[in-house]
Amino acid sequence: MSGGTSLDEALLPDGSDRAHAAAALAAVRRYGPAALAADVARAVAALGMEHGPEGEAHLFAVDPVPRVLERSEWAELAAGLDQRLRALEAFVADAHGPREALRAGVLPAEVVDTNRYLAPGLATPRRWIGMAGPDLVRGADGRLVVLEDNVRTPSLLAFALAARDLVAPRLGVEPGPAPVREAAEAAMRRMLADATGLPDPVLAVLGDGPRSSVPWEIDRFGEMVGAPVVLPSQLTARGDDLLLPDGRRVDLLWRRTSEERLTDDDGRPNELGELLLGPLRAGTVTVVNAFGTGVADDKRTFPYVEDLVRFFTGEEPLLRSQPAYDLGDPAQCREALARLPELVLKPRSGSGGHGVLIGPRATAAQLERVRAEVLAAPGEWIAQEPVALSTHPTVVDGALAPRHVDYRPYAFCTDGGTVVLPGGFTRVSLTEGELVVNASQGGGGKDTWVVG
Repeated sequence: MSGGTSLDEALLPDGSDRAHAAAALAAVRRYGPAALAADVARAVAALGMEHGPEGEAHLFAVDPVPRVLERSEWAELAAGLDQRLRALEAFVADAHGPREALRAGVLPAEVVDTNRYLAPGLATPRRWIGMAGPDLVRGADGRLVVLEDNVRTPSLLAFALAARDLVAPRLGVEPGPAPVREAAEAAMRRMLADATGLPDPVLAVLGDGPRSSVPWEIDRFGEMVGAPVVLPSQLTARGDDLLLPDGRRVDLLWRRTSEERLTDDDGRPNELGELLLGPLRAGTVTVVNAFGTGVADDKRTFPYVEDLVRFFTGEEPLLRSQPAYDLGDPAQCREALARLPELVLKPRSGSGGHGVLIGPRATAAQLERVRAEVLAAPGEWIAQEPVALSTHPTVVDGALAPRHVDYRPYAFCTDGGTVVLPGGFTRVSLTEGELVVNASQGGGGKDTWVVG
């Protein structure tokens, strides 16, 4: 984010098409960018494809210019995701158990001890991480790096699948491995089945109704796995059992709630805690992704993930992190504050791009405000090196224009290994020069192809 000259994903510096993107761009031009954007927007409206909580929901913006990745790069990325998720799974188990990584000094004990997502005292799940959707960015050097790991409740997969259905058939170009929707459904079902080890678990998808930013997606997930979508208020805890409205005992919850924890900051059970703590402690219900996985993608953990990969796999990371600093460490904090105008500052508990300060674009007043906040609570902040976020041709006012993008692949963790869906989703800022691509702040999405 910020700084340097951005690389365009689909165009060479002289303005000609990159070879791997040429077929998709040619198809967009044949159709006509304005007509294609209008047709896709009408289809989005017909699907009721909205994003945002009740009262703020808006039709999700699907840009009709696909982003294209080369198959060789995607294969390397899939291997890197598998390695990274194996390490993060081991770390979550370790943080809730022997804490060998802490004793070995891989990361400070304080990082885990102050982690809001730690969930002690629950029955140990067969697997902590079921689904992951990390955020990756490409800088001026052309390399994809991880910006955030997202192993709690990664979103937008249903929007990605819808974008494939809406864009690829209109362009008439082979978008790569297909059919992606069937692959996603199979991976979801395998991941959920393996989470319990039961032959036929009773499954429900848990949403949180009007508070959710993605109720449209949650309903689609229920359809894909053949399970009812329920709210916490529709479930009943009876002894150690969790019951559906029809009286059946729930074996497995696919949690898609905005709430990631079972307790408030004061340690008292919140609404989900009141409902789930008994069954979870008794081991009568399994939750995917398990409460406690947030230990792995808490922002203060992020600066140590490459070292965690080395510690738990004995291998060098195949997929690198964007360099980051734990401001709870006095030495790292001093270094970061000395370079504050050069760095990106993120609050530990922030999400959706909220609270992020991009140093190279900040005013003096903004820099001083964040400096004061960091000095008051350094353990609540991390800093990252900026990246010249890549751009991609996007339809703006009927014509193609560069807009900044990031990339969210999706992976499912099963007994047979990690299943990484070909493609994934590209998030795109629709405002010129804007580096925050989150849908909650006006961003949209692109179908993402793997070819070659």
